[in-house]
Amino acid sequence: MRVLVTGHLGYIGPHLVELLLEEGHQVTGVDLNLFEESLIYPHALPQRNRILDIRDLRPDDLRGHDAVVHLAAISNDAMGILNPELTWKVNFEGTLHVAQCAVRAGVPRFLFSSSCSVYGKTDDKPIDERGSAAPVSVYAETKVKVEEALSELASSSFSPVYLRNATAFGTSPRLRLDLVLNHLFASAYSTGVIKVLTDGTPWRPLIHCRDIARAFVYFLKAPLERIHDEAFNIGSSVETYQVRDVANLVKRLMPHCELSFAEGATSDPRDYKVDFTKLKTTFPDFELEYTLERGGMELKEHFYRYGLPMDCLTGDRFIRLKALKRKLKAGEVPEYFHVAEKPLEPVERR
Repeated sequence: MRVLVTGHLGYIGPHLVELLLEEGHQVTGVDLNLFEESLIYPHALPQRNRILDIRDLRPDDLRGHDAVVHLAAISNDAMGILNPELTWKVNFEGTLHVAQCAVRAGVPRFLFSSSCSVYGKTDDKPIDERGSAAPVSVYAETKVKVEEALSELASSSFSPVYLRNATAFGTSPRLRLDLVLNHLFASAYSTGVIKVLTDGTPWRPLIHCRDIARAFVYFLKAPLERIHDEAFNIGSSVETYQVRDVANLVKRLMPHCELSFAEGATSDPRDYKVDFTKLKTTFPDFELEYTLERGGMELKEHFYRYGLPMDCLTGDRFIRLKALKRKLKAGEVPEYFHVAEKPLEPVERR
């Protein structure tokens, strides 16, 4: 199969490319490579490695491919707060541009990396794919609107599917430390304090970044009639934790560190439990390889093996928001990234 992967030089992308190559696929990668400094160990590159803005893709660039896996995005709530307009331009307009190129090029499969954060805040009952979206961030809003727009493009010759991934964690060749488990480990490693910035009560479904990549590889081979224009929550109910449980795991693995909850902290508005029954019943042979504990042990081992710097949290190498701010200031990003850093009302995109 010929597969075009956007965002292949991000956090999940290197895992995905490696898995695709292992299965014998022909892979084209498209990425701006904005976060190249986050590399901690070498990784496989696709047969065709294009450093290119997704907005500059043309139908001819996609012609002959059997599928698109679309990972590229402004993938952080904090960056959405910094610049909502930029998040809409990349996550919504950029995604729809890639999808429209795929339609014109006759690419039959389009796998979209969505998010369980579309559910926002739920009551104690896990929510399934039929539940109402209630996004509480610009990032999650863009995911909802992209799913709706892709559904309008769906046809007998264009089959989108929406993988609503749980919150990612774990090590990657291109590491991120702005994710809950990774952040807490970085705090323990660099300061000796496992500092929780909320009251620790919010619930999160968690999934290792390599298991997300495995899900995309699996869905590439799934019968189209079972996934056409469908959303799937990607994760597991047994890997759903309160933030304080995640912090306590870090404490068990880093026992010399102090555990601290921010004084007077409030709960995070992103607080949800997710029902993964649809994934389990539709594809019972797909299972996660990583538990939170296994991923945590591997993450800890990589911190020390690759000698992460002690400024890994205060610097900008592994924090996407900080890295993007620096590159904006230095003029190292495309022109359209330079839009006003102030809250904007989301434009109705349908």
